[in-house]
Amino acid sequence: MDLPQLFVEAIQNGTMEGFFKLISYFQTQSEPAYCGLTSLAMVLNALAIDPGRKWKGPWRWFDESMLDCCEPLEKVKAEGISFGKLVCLAHCAGAKVDAFRTNQSSINDFRKYVKACSTSDDCHVISSYHRGKFNNQIKWMQKQGLDFISYHQNEGSYSKHINLNRAFVKTGTGHFSPIGGYHAGKDMALILDVARFKYPPHWVPLTLLWEAMDTIDESSGFCRGFMLISKLHRAPALLYTLSCKHESWMSSAKYLVDDVPCLLKSENVKDIKDVLCVVLSSLPSDFGEFIKWVAEVRRREEDGESLSQEEKGRLLVKEEVLKQVRETGLYGHVTEFLSLERSYCRTIPAAAHDNNLPDIAAHVCCQGVQIFSGMSCSSNRVCCQETCIKCYSSNGGKSVMLVSGTVVNGNDEQGVDVLVPSYQTKESCCRSSSTIGSHPASTDVLTALLLALPPQTWSGIKEEKLSQEICDLVSTQNLPTLLQEEVLHLRGQLQVLRRCQDKEVEEDFSAPPF
Repeated sequence: MDLPQLFVEAIQNGTMEGFFKLISYFQTQSEPAYCGLTSLAMVLNALAIDPGRKWKGPWRWFDESMLDCCEPLEKVKAEGISFGKLVCLAHCAGAKVDAFRTNQSSINDFRKYVKACSTSDDCHVISSYHRGKFNNQIKWMQKQGLDFISYHQNEGSYSKHINLNRAFVKTGTGHFSPIGGYHAGKDMALILDVARFKYPPHWVPLTLLWEAMDTIDESSGFCRGFMLISKLHRAPALLYTLSCKHESWMSSAKYLVDDVPCLLKSENVKDIKDVLCVVLSSLPSDFGEFIKWVAEVRRREEDGESLSQEEKGRLLVKEEVLKQVRETGLYGHVTEFLSLERSYCRTIPAAAHDNNLPDIAAHVCCQGVQIFSGMSCSSNRVCCQETCIKCYSSNGGKSVMLVSGTVVNGNDEQGVDVLVPSYQTKESCCRSSSTIGSHPASTDVLTALLLALPPQTWSGIKEEKLSQEICDLVSTQNLPTLLQEEVLHLRGQLQVLRRCQDKEVEEDFSAPPF
């Protein structure tokens, strides 16, 4: 049986529905250890999940470089990524994930899931398997007459004579790849191998794939497995996100989840100001690197000075989230507390240097150029020479803020625009200096983060009346839907990152409370 016939039969049987979406976004891993990141980016793009930012040009597209929520890219580049961390990344990217290790499932379950996802284009399977395991099965497959079938890249033709010795017994051990289809009659799965520089897509017996999955990953000590990835019925975080790019993220996550409840239990807090003082005054020094507001960056020449309707629409949604944050009762308390701290010349780590919009924009412009050029974010060759604030009118006469910067990258200059969500009162004007403070700042960020802390954080407060008051202030039940989803997403991110820190991510695959 040749490949076209096998392929056609699978199509006729309706078990190649997911193939066409996946093949449209088929990528080659850019690093030898990026198979997990590339497989996930490919599936996220096939599901049309919005990354919440642009990749290059006007395209909102997942790339390996964006998948750094649960593990620094440099570490993945050097060591690869574990099954649990890849599940964590899928959650952080806004996908719905059901993950199973082989000791938690069976080959019959695996076959059922592969068939179900192959008959639909809204769910895809990523398999984690031991590549060297196939070496032990060559003789058995040859006895069964099961030849390896793939596309011969050198000759440009389909062939049957490419056997396992050439293409299926791969170097290395652990590997991730999406499954592109299923042939029920032959009980074979189509592996869309992301190591395309070495291996073409190939059909393998599902029993053989299961055996390759049913192995121990030496780096984690756990069995390998598979994950089902689909699209959630809600957008990912719109305005705020947690980041593990800075090495201090572990101390920040630990402080919020472990230390804050203990501090509140040990301190004799009497009012809301005391609570905020306990929580905010002891923040780790690099806490400002842990939670960010999301800025959208574009090259200036791509769209001139105009904003597309999509860009304006996304900004308006972000601005609505910002408005809803500032309308919460908690925001007023945080504003009053930070103002009092500044009057005494005391600085909260997350509130340092964040109210100067041109400085923020200059930093973001540099980050944007580094991403566009594929440079490391640690590069010191990039600097922003100047920035200027511009405003445009959107539908309904509402102003949209844009900060333009000129970034020097070696001998080259690049114009970059940062689309800034802002909140303006009736008294303020877009061209006035007061508008500078209307972008997301420390008060908004800290308010959102306090709302996102686990409900049990406040259980140690001894004063019953105060405990009830703070619980009412941080409750998500009465929040507007948009802000509620934002807060729950942040809470879920915090839970996922805490799992990563404790290595619980290898054991607990349950979805965070997004």
